[in-house]
Amino acid sequence: MSNLIAVAYPDVDTAEKVRALLGDLQKQKLIQVEDAVVVERREDGKVKLHQAVNATGMGAAGGALWGGLIGLIFFMPFLGAAIGGATGAAVGSAQDFGVDDNFMRQIGENLTPGAAALFVLVQNAVPEKVIPQLAPFGGQLIQTSLSDDAEAHLREAVRVAQGVQA
Repeated sequence: MSNLIAVAYPDVDTAEKVRALLGDLQKQKLIQVEDAVVVERREDGKVKLHQAVNATGMGAAGGALWGGLIGLIFFMPFLGAAIGGATGAAVGSAQDFGVDDNFMRQIGENLTPGAAALFVLVQNAVPEKVIPQLAPFGGQLIQTSLSDDAEAHLREAVRVAQGVQA
């Protein structure tokens, strides 16, 4: 089962740094992240989602590969790749993996202009190793799908880790 954790930061750079750190921690097998999206509320009030994975691009690449292979069978690999790429891009843009975009936009509307939030869908983690590395970035926990006890434990662990790091 996955858990959603959303943390607000004063700016998009901090949120991006934390997302990059989560990628490094995932390589170390300390956390398993299904999705990590930075939601930015720009100074003009508009909300922008910075997705970690471009589903349209991935769909186009996969579609072009399969279309090219199928095109080889009919001696038209370029036509097959073009049709496959277009179809893959259309399918990729229609799919929404991870955290719901509309939900993130709604939360983003409540951020102050210039601020950002990091939405992370976590499957597994080693909290005693992950939290101390994330705590120096600060942030405010704004949304979780954790139980009340687990959320209270997370808040306390972050508070303690920030105290140790300060």
